[in-house]
Amino acid sequence: MSARLNIANVDSAAYKAMLGLEGYLQTISLNHIQKELIKIRASQINKCAFCLDMHTKDALKYGETTQRIFILNGWREAKDFFTEEEQVLLAMTEEITLISDKGLTEETFQKAKQYFDDAKIAQIIMAIVTINAWNRIAVSTHIEVPK
Repeated sequence: MSARLNIANVDSAAYKAMLGLEGYLQTISLNHIQKELIKIRASQINKCAFCLDMHTKDALKYGETTQRIFILNGWREAKDFFTEEEQVLLAMTEEITLISDKGLTEETFQKAKQYFDDAKIAQIIMAIVTINAWNRIAVSTHIEVPK
């Protein structure tokens, strides 16, 4: 599969706006591992090889274990490996990524409120929305995984 186009070159204003979201994510209170778990899980669902490659490497750089990365797709069956906060992040990631299924359910939202204040929930939602946008850009334009 060859790359179709480079949005950064074709529509630099749109790409700059995406980079603005990415810059915002650098300021939020989620830690690096939490951000990478969100990015990896959304990228698994969206089947974005480029983002999976990037964010698994980043997660390892930040101290994530290979075992947790390997089992992330089956986190519900391996809950002992993920904190309750992380489980809420992962549930939110799945429900928002698969928004047409049922959206962010009330049950998951209420669980999130047990661990996070409204500001942090907003940050989590924006982190999920942003990686989903990047996934759609990468998959739609066939960004190649670097060798």
